[in-house]
Amino acid sequence: MDGDALRTQHLMTETPQPTTTPNLQEPKFGFNSYSERLNGRAAMIGFVITLAIEYFTKQGLLAWLGLS
Repeated sequence: MDGDALRTQHLMTETPQPTTTPNLQEPKFGFNSYSERLNGRAAMIGFVITLAIEYFTKQGLLAWLGLS
């Protein structure tokens, strides 16, 4: 057999590939888009609360916590 015939035979005997992608659920923990989004939202809320504390008490956060 020549090279073209071998390639053709190889292509004909290949295992068929799936045509659809499985619908897998994203994990509830670890590095995934949901946990990263939740972490970002919590960080933004914490930052805004820290700014509010500094504005209303007229002190920095470290002074408000008694660390400076």
